[in-house]
Amino acid sequence: MSMTTAIGRVDRTDDAQRKTAAGQRPGPSGQAAATGTAGPLRLETHRLSRAVAGKTLLDSVSVRISPGEITAVVGPSGAGKSTFLRLLNRLDEPTGGSVLLNGQDYRSVPPRMLRRRLGMVMQMAYLFPGTVAANIAFGPKQRGETMTADQIAALLTRVGLPGYQGRDVGTLSGGEAQRVSFARTLANAPEGLLLDEPTSALDEASVRGVEELLQGIVAERRITCVIVTHNRPQAARIARHTMVLEAGRLAAFGPTDEVLHAG
Repeated sequence: MSMTTAIGRVDRTDDAQRKTAAGQRPGPSGQAAATGTAGPLRLETHRLSRAVAGKTLLDSVSVRISPGEITAVVGPSGAGKSTFLRLLNRLDEPTGGSVLLNGQDYRSVPPRMLRRRLGMVMQMAYLFPGTVAANIAFGPKQRGETMTADQIAALLTRVGLPGYQGRDVGTLSGGEAQRVSFARTLANAPEGLLLDEPTSALDEASVRGVEELLQGIVAERRITCVIVTHNRPQAARIARHTMVLEAGRLAAFGPTDEVLHAG
């Protein structure tokens, strides 16, 4: 199958999913909360570009991310992978093109709301000094919401850290800290997850644990997920679709097995 055919198949899958009945996504404690949209978040880019000081970092990238699934972004260093991810929730601003959330230009969404809807997990878990529970409750607290002890406990149990509420974040291992970072992001009940090399600093056992956690969360909550990884075997294990960036341009996009075997 050609890559163009593969992309067409992704588009048809997305079109079918747009016609599903209005869905629900879990809130911070795991209960369902109405999204107000028809099914999982639809995330699209149209000729998305960024140039700085005359240097093109991303050049006219147009993709339609599969709703409620994991899409991997792979490519060599300097290909524009992290730039693409940062543009999706306006940590950086595009110099051309657009990003659509459920068909709406994301510039019409206040940045704080956008970053709540599109939660980001970075390569290193940047946790605030203090307890695990305080870190998890931080996002809702900024909106004037209070998470209950039961809600925090439920999130920690889901990410494989039961009973960690009172632990000081300074005592956590790398894998534990990354799981707390996931829980803190999930406390905001995001519709999408953006992950920038979230396992690159972890040992192999922790890598597999985080991968299983991510797959489970995406399946349970129908979250649309984009993960940047330099690890093609990781993309093959967890991503339904993969996009390849080279020198800021989209080189391939389609079902992961076809894309990776073609490259």
